Amino acid sequence: MSTKWNLDPSHSEITFKVKHLMISNVKGQFKDFNVALETEDDTFKSARATATIQTASVDTNNADRDNHLRSDEFFSAEKHPVITFETNSLNDDISGNLTINGITKPVNLEVDFGGISVDPWGNTKAGFSFEGKIKRSEFGLNWNAALEAGGVMVSDEVKIAGELQFVKA
Repeated sequence: MSTKWNLDPSHSEITFKVKHLMISNVKGQFKDFNVALETEDDTFKSARATATIQTASVDTNNADRDNHLRSDEFFSAEKHPVITFETNSLNDDISGNLTINGITKPVNLEVDFGGISVDPWGNTKAGFSFEGKIKRSEFGLNWNAALEAGGVMVSDEVKIAGELQFVKA
């Protein structure tokens, strides 16, 4: 018998970092997302998960940059309103298929299972941290500008990370 786990959005986040001007990182997050998680036992080795991220919820704490990211030069939020990730396996890492801009590629993420705990209200919760890297060019996120001193405005490599907490249904 499988167990469903519901995302606890107030204790969860999905973030990204990308090198800007080749000298520092710019951090952003997606504010609107959900993860459906189902497992056969409390080890989560047989877990199946599907994440859906609302593309327009991208937030880098700069309205102009966020609007640029939503445009056709990056996420094409109107044409592709959802980013998805579907797991293939969950062990010490997560392998699955990530879809951005209608392009699906296999991705591996390192995962840390934080454990299971019961909160003061009797809810059973499970926590996970994950991180990994993708190349944005593989998903059609090709916008860039050459720098006068050499290099590019935005790196191709994007670091992604998250903290996810679930409540046993």
